[in-house]
Amino acid sequence: MNRNPRYDVLFEPVKIGPVTAPNRFYQVPHCNGMGHRYPSSMAEMRGIKAEGGWGVVNTEECEISHTSELGGVIEARLWDDSDIPALARMVEKVHAHGALAGIEPAHLGMEVSNNYSREIPMGPTARPVDVLDPVQSRAMDKADIRAFRKMHVDAAVRAKKAGFDIVYVYAGHDMTTLMHFLSPSRNDRTDEYGGSLENRVRLMREVLMETKEAIGDTTAIAVRLAVDEMEGADGLSAGQEGREIVEMLAELPDLWDVNVSGWENDSQTSRFSEEGYQTDYISFVKGVTTKPVVGVGRFTSPDTMVSLVNKGVLDLIGAARPSIADPFLPKKVEEGRIEDIRECIGCNICVTGDFLSHPMRCTQNPTMGEEWRRGWHPEYIPQKSNDDSVLIVGAGPAGLEAARALGQRGHQVTLAEAGDAVGGRVLHEAALPGLAAWKRVVDYRSYQISQMPNLNLYLQSDLSAEQVAEFEPDHVVVATGSRWSATGVGRQNRRPIAIADDVHVLTPDAIMAGQMPKGPVVIFDDDHYYMAGALAEKLRAAGHDVTYVTPAADVSHWTHKTMEQARIQTRLIEMDVTIIPLHNISEVRADSIDLACIYTGSTRDIPCGTFIPVTMREASDTLYADLTALGGPWKSLTRVGDCLAPGTIAAAIYSGHKFAREFGEPAPQGVPFKRELPLLAVD
Repeated sequence: MNRNPRYDVLFEPVKIGPVTAPNRFYQVPHCNGMGHRYPSSMAEMRGIKAEGGWGVVNTEECEISHTSELGGVIEARLWDDSDIPALARMVEKVHAHGALAGIEPAHLGMEVSNNYSREIPMGPTARPVDVLDPVQSRAMDKADIRAFRKMHVDAAVRAKKAGFDIVYVYAGHDMTTLMHFLSPSRNDRTDEYGGSLENRVRLMREVLMETKEAIGDTTAIAVRLAVDEMEGADGLSAGQEGREIVEMLAELPDLWDVNVSGWENDSQTSRFSEEGYQTDYISFVKGVTTKPVVGVGRFTSPDTMVSLVNKGVLDLIGAARPSIADPFLPKKVEEGRIEDIRECIGCNICVTGDFLSHPMRCTQNPTMGEEWRRGWHPEYIPQKSNDDSVLIVGAGPAGLEAARALGQRGHQVTLAEAGDAVGGRVLHEAALPGLAAWKRVVDYRSYQISQMPNLNLYLQSDLSAEQVAEFEPDHVVVATGSRWSATGVGRQNRRPIAIADDVHVLTPDAIMAGQMPKGPVVIFDDDHYYMAGALAEKLRAAGHDVTYVTPAADVSHWTHKTMEQARIQTRLIEMDVTIIPLHNISEVRADSIDLACIYTGSTRDIPCGTFIPVTMREASDTLYADLTALGGPWKSLTRVGDCLAPGTIAAAIYSGHKFAREFGEPAPQGVPFKRELPLLAVD
């Protein structure tokens, strides 16, 4: 297959100083939870992106010194020469596929506590550090500034030794010392490094010029700049100082990588932003520099990409999350397989890996983070090792992915779904406010299985155990999902809440199925992810009085890790949802609820016409139990996804994929994946 000619512009080479990118697909730096702790995993993941056609593949932020380190958070490191081999492994993997390798050296200043090194953090000004630790940074003196400049040059030289083609000067995301010097809300110095914008830019100019002098003959120097801090008059803005910084330094770097700050603004979820949402902020940059410009916006549409290039907004199409969801996006465009692109849904499950300090996951791409340790490839899967047939009951995310992957392996698969459409929980959740993009989970998989002659789909097939037995499959996979509990059992309440018989109780499933509450609504959130907040928004928009009660300190507390909690709570406040944090439910009556403070136990009464507990889900495993009791002729009976253990959509897809990968293969002995173990140091 050949690409459509209208996409030819995306495959033009782009000169970046002394190096040339083979196309316009540019994987910008992004965190991944592998870094210095799992460097083989990081290298393999980046190498697969190069294999998938990304012309430039960058690291995540890379700490340049022990004086500025993130402790438990896993990033890359380039503290001294001992870190070069691990990073050189990534370069080797990227170069093997003809792509350029880039690195983002970072000094994190007032962003970090230095809990590992125990060095005192430093920045332009003495302030408490951003993370919630009882630590303050000290103001850098002139000797510190000279040492800081040398750190950057030393790191750049090491990066060149490792083989990198592009080295960043990083001032973005409100989390680097250079950005802190630029920011008027951070820098209140009175010397030549503070005050006027020209003075605040001085350090960045010095680092940029010295880095270029040290390695710029053979290595491209990129600047990553947040042109707008989204703080109005208190910060940089694209219309004022953000633009002026670019104008001041316009021709010095070989590449401008521009975005908005902080990270929660740069990587907004699809719940709160559309594709290309940063374009209005960064579109001025091409007009003030002749150097190539890269920007991001969760781009998944090749037509959007072409439009940005043709309109002179961008020279290179930047991507972090879309390159995670589909490392082979460029290849699919090149080969004319647009419909095969696994589009990012903008859920930010990938981001949680950084906050939780584990290898990154992806809802759409279950192989993410497993490339090295399990040997999983996002596009290739071993062909079947037997001719056995498989019946999968349930076409939710786990069942769809198991069917798709088994079909790709060549097995004869039958997929039976009780409803009149595939998708399971995803279909219902995608109808909640802001979550429409999540339907891409279903769209991708339903299209793939529709192209497989060895896969038969039957809708409106609510099978009993006896009907499964009559079908005589070789293997049975039960993927019948889960349902929300009406009991209130969860993290805070280990026993059911006292609910009177005449209480009007609706579960999230009932609301999503179209049932409407009566009277004042009380939502009890002991789940702490997106569901309770989305239901509150939906019901308040429909005109209901909504009170949101949670034992946590704020709404949808776990979404701090997806960087959308503040937006969720802001929206609910603006919609006049009553929020009562730090309270449990002690009793529910027909017209009122007793709340109890989680600290003191003191109680109070609030009116309630409908009670909606969002606490836990129960596996819908009746069919599995019936099949187990029946003991039919099948060779194996397996549960996957929420039917096994309710979790995220990402976990369900991973469960289905893992089953398909391991089906018919020898059972692993011991730990089922490779580990990177620390070496004992020489005393």
